[in-house]
Amino acid sequence: MKHFFLAFLFPALLTAQTMELTRDLGNTVLCGDIALSPDGASVAWVQSFAAFKTKQITIRETYGDAVAAVTVKLGKGQEWTDSDPAWSPDSKTLALFSTPGEKEQKQLWTVTAAGFHDQKLTDLKGYAARPRWSHDGKQIAFLYIEGAGGGGPLVAAPTTTGVVDTAIHNQRIAILDVATHALRQVSPPDLHIYDFDWSPDDQMFVATAAPGPGDNNWWIAQIHTIDIAKGNATSIYKPSLQLAVPRWSPDGKTIAFIEGLMSDEGAHGGDLFTVSANGHDLVNRTKGRKSSVSSLFWHVQDSILFTEYVGGGSAISELTLADNSTRTIWKGAEGIHAFGNFPNLAVWKDGPYAAVVRSNFETPPEIWFGKIGEWQKLTNNNVSQSPAWGKAENLEWTNDGFNIQGWLLPPAKVESGKKYPMVVLIHGGPSSITTPEWPAGFGMSRAIIAALSSRGYYVLLPNPRGSYGQGEDFTRANVKDFGGGDLRDTLAGVDAAIAKYPIDPARLGVTGWSYGGFMTMWTVTQTNRFRGAVAGAGIANWQSYYGQNLIDQWMIPFFGASVYDDPGVYEKSSPIHFIKKVKTPTLIIVGEHDAECPAPQSYEFWHALRTLGVPTQLIVYPGEGHMFVKPENQAGRLDQTVAWFDKYLQ
Repeated sequence: MKHFFLAFLFPALLTAQTMELTRDLGNTVLCGDIALSPDGASVAWVQSFAAFKTKQITIRETYGDAVAAVTVKLGKGQEWTDSDPAWSPDSKTLALFSTPGEKEQKQLWTVTAAGFHDQKLTDLKGYAARPRWSHDGKQIAFLYIEGAGGGGPLVAAPTTTGVVDTAIHNQRIAILDVATHALRQVSPPDLHIYDFDWSPDDQMFVATAAPGPGDNNWWIAQIHTIDIAKGNATSIYKPSLQLAVPRWSPDGKTIAFIEGLMSDEGAHGGDLFTVSANGHDLVNRTKGRKSSVSSLFWHVQDSILFTEYVGGGSAISELTLADNSTRTIWKGAEGIHAFGNFPNLAVWKDGPYAAVVRSNFETPPEIWFGKIGEWQKLTNNNVSQSPAWGKAENLEWTNDGFNIQGWLLPPAKVESGKKYPMVVLIHGGPSSITTPEWPAGFGMSRAIIAALSSRGYYVLLPNPRGSYGQGEDFTRANVKDFGGGDLRDTLAGVDAAIAKYPIDPARLGVTGWSYGGFMTMWTVTQTNRFRGAVAGAGIANWQSYYGQNLIDQWMIPFFGASVYDDPGVYEKSSPIHFIKKVKTPTLIIVGEHDAECPAPQSYEFWHALRTLGVPTQLIVYPGEGHMFVKPENQAGRLDQTVAWFDKYLQ
């Protein structure tokens, strides 16, 4: 059956317009993993091009007349891939991880603030990430899986043959002595650590942790304190939902964290909580707030700065613990958060200043620094970039008593008296959100927005129930109802867009990746309004999916029970059970080694459509996981998607 999985090898369909757009977007300079020195004088970040893997640390002073940024060249100038910059407490040294090649071992390095005098500190054998200095500057802690790989379920899963390995390789906290380079692992070997923070006296850690396997059990993690000297861990809080970003207060008495219904590690959203260091005095600080907290920083002793998703944008707010009052410092139509997946914000510890990577649908990413909300631009890496697509507009509508928000990009040129096709792009998650961002990033998944708009499509990006941005009740509103209310919300958004803009209701398309891929499969089984569909990394059968994926723990909070205890709730949302209703031509795309949404789910949906005579095609990209990393495959996925909609909608 192998030949079915190689369907992508038919002749290339790239048009000159798509090739030019892909090339231009691929040349976007990206800035990630931003780190601001404690004295506020320097900012470091990982710089790369959107279509290339090489990533290098760049350092620049923050004041207005600063010299040009310095790109750090480690290992005698080789172009290594860098990540995770972290400043020492005295702001003189930057620690980072670096690797000379895709399959080479990552090691911990230090470099001076001027970008010189680099030094390799470790001889690691295994996965490592997230270095954090102790407050006295004498130690660096980081996450380490000795003798094994890591990186989470987004990356390609290894091929499994023979006797399936059930060994658990837990991610632990390792501490490096900066002076002697001595390394020791200090967290218990039976716990997988997801995130951590030093206590103010450097004697303990607070961490989110669970017994392994780590990729699966993040959804049941608890908050632990870890005694460094003794190496033991004490659970101080067992949540009802998911946890993220545990951070210790400056006086060591309180721990702040985020709890909420989250579907992916690193895609944070929920309420802001505090709890005493001994596990008492739990307080939900943002209960009922119509937003989703995404990251947090202890600002001064009695206040916390936090980022939050509000509607379809972001805000930075301050919480005063004494009276539990909040004030919004900045709010905008952008996506801004720290920590987790693709962070773009770093806050100065001594005042309301921050370094941030800012962009929106029309403005390419650049680094800004200054007082929060009064930032000044530090870089001009993308001055040659200009949008070849339409200007995004905020679109709001109501459905089932909910206020729903989305973004609508028109075609690059809209002629009077003419109607245009529209593609609905449904985000993954479901606990996630579409915020305005330049349509080029790592993985190039957002390039489809620009490609469709530039080729004469309206593109609707809805944030239906289940999304972040309107509080926990809204995020939880699709629990046990996947594809029910959220599809009704999306279809109501289609109606709202058609009523306001020159959109041809007979030329509608739908697409999405991950949960968006499921929603695409689900949509074509529930309505024949769409003339073309592209389902990326979708889920056709929740019952069989439960036993195929490597992260089944995520399903319990959303379905209420395992598939073995309540198979009915899984069956009612499975597209395969309504497959005979499908009339929409559907392209199906997936990575060969996807651990989150395994390829057999795509194969099952494709096989059914093919058997029933519905126009369909399956493309399985070799070696890829849930997130595509090979530039040629990123471009191929974009090309095939555009070509499919051109065929059935234009």
